[in-house]
Parts: sequence; structure tokens; C-alpha cells
Amino acid sequence: MPETVTHQHLLRAMDALMDHAERVEMELAKQIRPLVDRDLAVVFYDLTTVRIHGEGRLEEDLRAFGMNKETGGIARQFVLGAVQTAEGLPLMHTVHPGNVAETKTLQAMLATVLARFPVERVILVADRGLLSLDNIDALADQGGRKLEFILAVPARRYGELSDTFRGLSFDAEGLAETAFAGHRLIVAQDPLRAAEQSARRRARIAELEALAEKMVRKLDAQDDGLTDRGRRASDRGAFSRFTRAVAEEELTRFLKADYSADRFSWSLDEEAIAEAELFDGKLALITNAPELSPADTVARYKALADIERGFRVLKSDIEIAPVHHRLPDRIRAHALICFLALVLYRVVRMRLKAKGHAASPAPPSIFWRASIATRHGSPTEISRASPHRAPNNWTFSTPSTCQSRPEIQPVVTFWPSSL
Repeated sequence: MPETVTHQHLLRAMDALMDHAERVEMELAKQIRPLVDRDLAVVFYDLTTVRIHGEGRLEEDLRAFGMNKETGGIARQFVLGAVQTAEGLPLMHTVHPGNVAETKTLQAMLATVLARFPVERVILVADRGLLSLDNIDALADQGGRKLEFILAVPARRYGELSDTFRGLSFDAEGLAETAFAGHRLIVAQDPLRAAEQSARRRARIAELEALAEKMVRKLDAQDDGLTDRGRRASDRGAFSRFTRAVAEEELTRFLKADYSADRFSWSLDEEAIAEAELFDGKLALITNAPELSPADTVARYKALADIERGFRVLKSDIEIAPVHHRLPDRIRAHALICFLALVLYRVVRMRLKAKGHAASPAPPSIFWRASIATRHGSPTEISRASPHRAPNNWTFSTPSTCQSRPEIQPVVTFWPSSL
């Protein structure tokens, strides 16, 4: 091991990691396997987007423009998938191009999970973006083992559920069950949230109607010969302004204007509003797990939020983004290093919880961020030393180069051997 680690050393280390990535992941699975219930494993799967910088294009480039989940806009990125247990332990990760269709990632991930973790029964929990009717049919038989799922119905499919929702009878806990696409449909409702959503929608519609009425009054005044300061209004201009405002508020289903009419006018679709209010405050889940009660099904799905917390750890404490690598294998190596750091973070969290500690672990630190030289320029010297105190016989020194570069920080923290 050299006394100092350069930018090139880090890149070569990433290349070496990718040469053995499959073995590393198999060994990781072997270490995790004893923590997974062999009779029943509930696995959670979700995807996130990771921003990436750089120009140019390569063959089989992972850097692609797609809808970014953080900003809601189009960004160059890659897609990271994560699978974890009900206890919050990450099992594996996947890397996809930034414009991949989420529904196409599900089956390959499941095949890998079932190969690495030989459990008798699996319940997959995934968010609504991963659901398609084709997925559901294909999920029924994976590897000859019983595979069950809990998937959220996408909002775009709610229109197919209008008649079903109208006929639902909810119990005291706000839960109802029926059938959809040949599977169990569990619907949970929150009356308070429904009232809030309906009130917000009505308020936004009222603001747009007030805008339309103001423009109509101005147009009528002009027709009566009354002038006002500013540009002269026109029916076509009023139409353009109104339709643009409605589109920005995403309320085109409810407010419509007739461009073919000679005079500006608009209409409100009360039936569309009533149908939208039918779905307010409701969560629709589809499952083929026969033994789960509606309450257990909803509880399992809500536990999916923990994987989102894992993504936040990746993006905040571990700082997986933005990525400045160009080559696909370097991007995969970067994702693997960050995933290993997340595994360490979660293992420490589990051990702290088992020992009765309420505190969360500090940001995860035996691994150094392999791409740090790329993110912060190319310093001639990057230390493998940690400025933090290490347990037992670990000793380090920090060169002056790193002392003058406060942005160079470790990714994984040292933990006492007693944990």
C-alpha cells in the first residue's frame, strides 16, 4: 500500500473492484443470508435517480436524460435500484440507464434476489411506478417458488376503478377490500387528507375562475367603450392566458375554454371534479398474498418509506451525487462503493437498535469515496488517513495536503468493536 493515494490509484482501484464485482456481491449476499428469514422474506424494491455530469456519448452509456425524481425536471442521470428487507437491511442494488422504464427493471431484479437468497416464500413490496398488468402476470411464477407481491396502483389507472370505488364500504379503520385484475384490491382512505386535497383543488380552481372573470370584465368594458391603461385586451389573448394558467396548475381536466368561440368563455366540469374527489385521500394496493389482512397489507406497503430514507442517506451522508465519471464501469463501481457504505450504515443501525441505543449512527467510514478526486479536481495527494480517532490498533496520519483540503472527507465512520 503506497503512503499516499493519488487520483489514478483510486481509478485503478475502481477498475479492480469491477473485475471482481460479482464475487464481491455474492460474498456480501453470503454474509447477509443468515439475517434473512428462510421461510418468508418481505423484500422492498424502489428506484431513484442519481445526477451525473459530463458531455459526449459512449456505447452502452449509462448517462441518459430522463425525469429526475429530485427536481422533477429533465436531467442527465443514471437510475439506481435498491432491494432491502423489512428490517431495513439492503440486499442488493441495480444500475440502469437514466431513461429506463421502471416497469422493465422488476423481473431481472427478482430473478437475482431469488437466486442469491433461497427463501421459500417472498412478498415483494414496490411503489406504483413499477406496476404494469404485464408485470403482475409475470410475477406469479419466479424460479418455481411462491412469489407474492404488494404493489400500489398507479394514479393513471384510477380511472378504471371509478365504479369499484363508488361501491366500496369502508370499515372503522378506513379499509376496504375488493378485486381488480384478478387479484385482491385493498383500499385505504384518510378522510382528513381527502378533505384537504379537495379543498386545495377547489381553492386553485376558484383562483383561476377569478382570473377568468377579471378578464371577461375587462373585455366587456372595452366593448362598452371604456378604456383602461395598458395594452388592449383581446378574446384570443384572454384564451391563451387562461389556458396557460390552467395548464400550469394541472387542472385542464376541470376547466376548459373554447378557442373556436368568437368570445372568450370557459366552463367548469363538475363531474370531473366529483370523480377526482372520489379518489382523494385513498391508497389502492393490489396483492396476491391470501393470508395478509387489509391492515397488514397497508402496513407492509407503508414500510416501503424506509427505503426512501436509505436513498436520502446515499444522497446526503454518503454523497452519491453528483457523479462525474464517464465510463459505464466506473459509474457501476461508484454505485457499488456507495451501496457497500449503505450496508455498513444499516448494519450498525441494526446493532445499535439491538443493544438498546436510540441514537442513529453518524455518517458511514472505513471506505473512502473512490471518486472524490474526480469530484473535487485532481489533487496530487489524497490521504487514506482519517482525521477521526480509530479503535484498537488503527493508526493514521493526515498529510498537509489533505489538511488544507477540508472538502476531502471519509465516507464511512469507524465503530467500536463492542457493537
